[in-house]
Amino acid sequence: MIWQTVRLAIQAIFRNALRSILTVLGIVIGVAAVIAMVTVGQGSSDQVTADVEKLGTNVLMVLPGAGQMGPGNNSISAALELQDVDALINQLSSVRTAAPYNQTSLNAVYGAEDTRTSVAGTDARYLDVVDWPVVLGRGFLPAEENSGKAVCIIGETVRQDLFGNTDPIGETIRLKNVSCDVIGLLEAKGASSFGTDQDDIVMMPIKAFQRRIVGSSDVSIIYVAAMDGVSTDRAVVDIEMLMRERRRIGDGEEDDFNVRDMKQLASMLTGITNVLTGLLSAVAAVSLLVGGIGIMNIMLVSVTERTREIGIRLAVGATANQVLLQFLVEAIVLSTIGGIVGILLGLGLAAVASNIMVIPFSPNPMIVLIAFLFSATVGVVFGYFPARRAARLDPIEALRYQ
Repeated sequence: MIWQTVRLAIQAIFRNALRSILTVLGIVIGVAAVIAMVTVGQGSSDQVTADVEKLGTNVLMVLPGAGQMGPGNNSISAALELQDVDALINQLSSVRTAAPYNQTSLNAVYGAEDTRTSVAGTDARYLDVVDWPVVLGRGFLPAEENSGKAVCIIGETVRQDLFGNTDPIGETIRLKNVSCDVIGLLEAKGASSFGTDQDDIVMMPIKAFQRRIVGSSDVSIIYVAAMDGVSTDRAVVDIEMLMRERRRIGDGEEDDFNVRDMKQLASMLTGITNVLTGLLSAVAAVSLLVGGIGIMNIMLVSVTERTREIGIRLAVGATANQVLLQFLVEAIVLSTIGGIVGILLGLGLAAVASNIMVIPFSPNPMIVLIAFLFSATVGVVFGYFPARRAARLDPIEALRYQ
C-alpha cells in the first residue's frame, strides 16, 4: 500500500517537473547552506587546533602592554629586553627555554628579483620553541648571534620568489641596506589560521636585526616553552611573578605586560568560529522555512487542480485517510528529494571552499543527518494542511468541479 502511494506521488511530481524543481529550490538552498557553513566552520576550527599543535601545546607568549583594548587602555608600557629572556630561562624551573622575537616588513632583493616579505629578528632558541626545523643548511651559531653577524634563514616562499627551486645556501640577499648571507632554509609550513603565509619570512640574529634594521634594542615578543610535564597555568603564574619583579610593579598595581597561552588563544578563536558558524547557519536555515511554505503553496494549488481526480478516487472507494496519505507522501517526497540534493550540493560547496581556503574538509555526519531529517519534517508539517484539505473534499462537489 505505502509503496503504491509513493509510486503515485513520484508520478505526480514528475508530471509537473519544472514546478516541482522550483518548489524544492528553497529546501535545496537551505540544506546546502547549512551543511556548507557548518562544514567550513568545523574545518576552520580544526585548522586552528592543528596550527596550535604545530607550535606546541606548551607555548606561551609574553608581550608588553596590559593586554586590554579599547578607550580605557591609554597606558604606554616599557618594551621587553633581551635580559628578560635569560631571566626566564635561568630563574624559572617551569620554563624549558625562551626566545626573543621582533618582526618588520621589508623588501628582499637578490639580483633582479625583489619580493616584499616579513623579516624577523630572533635566535636559534625560537626554532626550538615553535618546533620549526631547518631542512637545508643550518641554524644560527652562538658566535653569529653574539656578534650580530648579518646571516639569515629563509622560508620556502622567499626561496621560490628569489631563487626558484635552486639551492639558496651561500647566496647573499639585500634587506634594506644590509647584505645578508643565506645559511638555512626552513621547513614549509603553509598558511596559518589567519590566512597569512608562514613561509614568507626571513630570520636573522636579533642583535643584527636590532642594530642594522630597526635601530632599537627593544624586544616585541618573548616566546616561552614550558618544561615538559609542567602545566602552562603554573608557567604563566611563574612568569607573571618574575616579570612583575623585573619591571618593578608594586603590590596593587596592574601588570604592564601580558602572558598569552596558545591553548587559550586557540580556544578563543575556535569559540568565535563556532559562534559565527551558528549565526550563519541559523540565517541559512530560514531558507528551509521559506521552502516549506513554498511546498505548502504548491500542494494547495495541486489540490485545487486535481479536485476532480480526488472526487473520482473518493467515489470509487478511496477513504479520506488514503487521500490524505497520498498528498502527504507527495509533500514528503518533494522535501526529501530537496534534502538529498541539498546535502550533495552543500558537501560539494564545502569541499571547494575548503580547498580554496586551505583548511581541512571536515563533514559532520550528525549535521548531515539532522539536515535530512529536518527537510523531511518540513514536508510533513507543511504538507499536512493541503493533504487534510484534499481528504475533506465532498466527493459530489469534487466530481462537479470543472
